[in-house]
Amino acid sequence: MLLMGMFVFSGSLYARFERFLISTFPSDNVLLARVIQIHEEHGQINGTVQWFQEIDLEFLSGSVEGEETVVHSKGLVGADDAQKLSIGETVIVARNTDLDGDAYYITDRYRLPMLVLGFLIFAVAVILFGKWRGLTSFLGLMVSILILVLYVVPQILAGSDPLFVSLVGSAVIAFTSLYLAHGFSARTTIALVGTISTIVIAVLLTVVFVDALQLLGISTEESFVLRYEIEAINLQGILLAGIIIGMLGVLDDVTIGQAATISEIKKANPALKFKELYTHGISVGREHIASLVNTLVMAYAGAALPLFLLIVIQSGDVPVWLAINGEPIAEEIARSLIGSVALILAVPITTFLAAYYYDKYAN
Repeated sequence: MLLMGMFVFSGSLYARFERFLISTFPSDNVLLARVIQIHEEHGQINGTVQWFQEIDLEFLSGSVEGEETVVHSKGLVGADDAQKLSIGETVIVARNTDLDGDAYYITDRYRLPMLVLGFLIFAVAVILFGKWRGLTSFLGLMVSILILVLYVVPQILAGSDPLFVSLVGSAVIAFTSLYLAHGFSARTTIALVGTISTIVIAVLLTVVFVDALQLLGISTEESFVLRYEIEAINLQGILLAGIIIGMLGVLDDVTIGQAATISEIKKANPALKFKELYTHGISVGREHIASLVNTLVMAYAGAALPLFLLIVIQSGDVPVWLAINGEPIAEEIARSLIGSVALILAVPITTFLAAYYYDKYAN
């Protein structure tokens, strides 16, 4: 009953949020509209089938709310049916400033309400099954996002060194997220020191790797757009910062896990000294490394999957070694290697700190 009640409450919040967004849409040039009727045709371009849709829309926001209009849409040559719109869908519509064509055109599907619903489901699951710790860890996540949005991004856009900003931001995120999620205790402090120590080492490794590989941070479309928008932006620095921030979440997991392991071992056998504590902790840490390194590499591989598929498609024209040598692939490999090395180093660093503390101060 509790679970059902929380989902009903989440659904109510979702509906209210959707109505709130629609009622406060700020511009008459960018509007929300619902698809109420579709007339579809098909044609061919150079022998390839292409579809065309004449779409009747009802505006949901702005001064034209309640009015209707007609727009025309066509798919990319060879595009599948997933790009087609359906009756009942909500879309984002922009005013056409050209003299020719429809008065409005569709820019995208409206996804925000569903994203919010997914976020609410995540929050409910974390708090419901994590109880108090789930709530505090969720608050830690919110603080981490705020640090990224209110400090890291504005500082980088203002011209600050991205690597230094990411280092400071990562330290603050580690501090707030660890203490909020795990409470103020010796094991949390040990995990924090281990995390920050590993981050410092990872920064040095990142600088060395990126400089040695001569990576410039220009392998994505987003980087070109950034350079166009902000000519003086440091794209290589942003690459460095992204590598550090990307491994932070997994790093916290490693350090708190090792600190907790040593703490529990000491509780089970208070007679154990530094050497025994370290040996037992490292034994557990090796299993941690084996799973987390694979997790990190697969996460980066999943993000770069379209790139890998493109390389396979072009393998007949371009040698594999040449593709790997290119910056897009080299960049992903560098992310995986640096992140994996940092995770590996975090285990002995945190285990050493925890074993020393519980040997000297927890008798």
